Amino acid sequence: MTLQTPAPTALSIRNAMLEMGDGDSKVIALDNVNLEVAAGEFLAIVGPSGSGKSSLLAVAGALSAPDSGSVSVNGQELAGLSQGKLAAFRLANIGFVFQSGNLIPALSAADQLRLVNKLSGGPRSFDPLPLLESVGMAHRASNRPGQLSGGERQRVGIARALVSGAKLLLVDEPTASLDRARSHEVVELLARESREHGVATIMVTHDHEVLGACDRVLEMVDGKLSAPVSVA
Repeated sequence: MTLQTPAPTALSIRNAMLEMGDGDSKVIALDNVNLEVAAGEFLAIVGPSGSGKSSLLAVAGALSAPDSGSVSVNGQELAGLSQGKLAAFRLANIGFVFQSGNLIPALSAADQLRLVNKLSGGPRSFDPLPLLESVGMAHRASNRPGQLSGGERQRVGIARALVSGAKLLLVDEPTASLDRARSHEVVELLARESREHGVATIMVTHDHEVLGACDRVLEMVDGKLSAPVSVA
């Protein structure tokens, strides 16, 4: 029997603590959080509003630093980077997908991808069509966000997040504004793209009906991550 080599760890968070606010309004957003996500793994995190899910995404995505503990992405410890190097590392290694796709209104779907390629120092010969084709949006390459449906904007947002060859994809409530059918389409697309590109993906969601597409589900309550949640 041939043993499979374990996928490399794309994200490692160790003993992360993070407090938010001051005085009587101070809350513990992350309470000794430990998390590892492998390349190609699709992880969902569920939990009530205010439980620390957004704080976890911010720390994982190098948008904020924990008060204590460590965060590494693709083997790079983030604490040792200057703000300039951190921004460059984030652009090259971490992709973000937001609720509405967060696209630039004046740019076509193709130009959304071209802009990220340019900002990340990608090749001048970059062709956005293959990546748009992989998310089923090549036929809408010349359309601007206002001409796209919510599900189509999310698909373009996913393609844009993968332009620079990101090792980690962070997805915030991707189905919040979508109907049931489009919600399943978008989450199944995320699962497929994660595995095909070997990208570690963390999706924060309140939508329990789409969890079947995930490899693993964790719950967050009061800044703590729980044991795995069954997705059967």
